[in-house]
Amino acid sequence: MKMPMTRKPVLMMLLFTGIIVLIVLILQPVTIFHFGSAIDVLFPDGKIALEQRNLLLIIQGLMLLVIIPVYILTFIFSWKYSAQNPKGTYDPHLVDNKLAEYIWWGFPLVMTIIVCILTWIKTEQLDPYKPIKSDNKALTIQVVALQWKWLFIYPEENIASLNFFQIPKDTPIHFEITSDAPMNSFWIPDLGGQIYAMPGMKTQLYLIGNVITDAKGSSANISGEGFSSMHFIARTSSEEDYHKWIASAKDSSKTLNIQEYKKLATPSLNQPVEIYQLADKSLFNQIINKYMHP
Repeated sequence: MKMPMTRKPVLMMLLFTGIIVLIVLILQPVTIFHFGSAIDVLFPDGKIALEQRNLLLIIQGLMLLVIIPVYILTFIFSWKYSAQNPKGTYDPHLVDNKLAEYIWWGFPLVMTIIVCILTWIKTEQLDPYKPIKSDNKALTIQVVALQWKWLFIYPEENIASLNFFQIPKDTPIHFEITSDAPMNSFWIPDLGGQIYAMPGMKTQLYLIGNVITDAKGSSANISGEGFSSMHFIARTSSEEDYHKWIASAKDSSKTLNIQEYKKLATPSLNQPVEIYQLADKSLFNQIINKYMHP
């Protein structure tokens, strides 16, 4: 028997939704092709960031294997069983069709299991606390989120820098991260994902730069008035250029001790890059412990 109720409003809504989905699917590759080089998240230079990007694209592709057929079948069924289709008939036994049940429950279930297993494996592999295997020794950089700037401390080199740091190419970097301000988030899209910086706590992050470049770093967590200006440069250079920079930093006329740090920690906007000699190697621990009881 024919369906007595018209489906025109439903079909129009589905058609509009389908057009929107189609536009998004078309614009995504076009946008990536034309503007991808300027979007660090899509075309990163770091090994970790590249692995994270690939995981997201794979998961998106797997989900589209379910979403696209659903939209196609929605249009087909809406027309087939609509009042406007003279051949449209209602089959009351379709609900008991075992093959159809296996398909529309089984296929999404299999895709969900695959996504879960893949995410489990890659999450373990990309653990931010997990050291990166390399022939080069990892370099430790201590990161302090301030209002509204970033302080980088090189405890092994006895230097520090503000809103800038430099690392050698193909060398794992072990970031130790804290905050001496509201909770923040340390993020270099070109090298890897973000991790939070919290007062009185130390978090860790392992990244590696595989291409000589100046990557843009920023805050990924709103922390007040100057949040939008919390930018810094993460420079990946050759080993030779890195050691030249370290040598020049050690000759800096500015010294970072606890008194100078207290001045630096006062809120300020658009602070320029500064390079310091580090007078106290325990400064990072002092910053963390200042929030602890005696």
